[in-house]
Amino acid sequence: MADYRVYHDTEWGRPVHGDDALYERVSLEAFQSGLSWLTILRRREGFRAAFADFSIKKVAEFTEADEERLLADPGIIRNRAKIAATIANARAAAALEPGELSELIWSHAPAPDGRPVPRTFADVPAITPESTALSRDLKKHGFRFVGPTTAYALMQACGLVNDHLADCHVRDAV
Repeated sequence: MADYRVYHDTEWGRPVHGDDALYERVSLEAFQSGLSWLTILRRREGFRAAFADFSIKKVAEFTEADEERLLADPGIIRNRAKIAATIANARAAAALEPGELSELIWSHAPAPDGRPVPRTFADVPAITPESTALSRDLKKHGFRFVGPTTAYALMQACGLVNDHLADCHVRDAV
């Protein structure tokens, strides 16, 4: 669990901006759907190598041959639907203006003082009205594998919401 602890302490919940960086997080959250986050975290470097460091421009140009290559890559989760969605999402992101993906995602951040501080894991929702709206907006732009639960996990990971528990040593740092 050391990998997860480092991720929690140094990355999770800290603000992420930039189209490629957010595209990476959208992609990894989609791959995580139905799996443990630790499974994805431990394969993150494999995902980065397989998906051209999550360069929107490069992945948007992937071909059917690239999709077949990815299906044979043991460094990632070899799920055809998730691989196809990751490529389709790069194409959807490439159709946006530079900075627009970041702007679209961050436009759904709730007011930080409008949410109670979670005291237990039971206080942390799986979806919110904001994640439902984010999911809807991403889908409207052609994104796939971005349901409200995945959108909320993205919001947590990228610092749009601070779901570190009240007694978490990282909470005040983010």
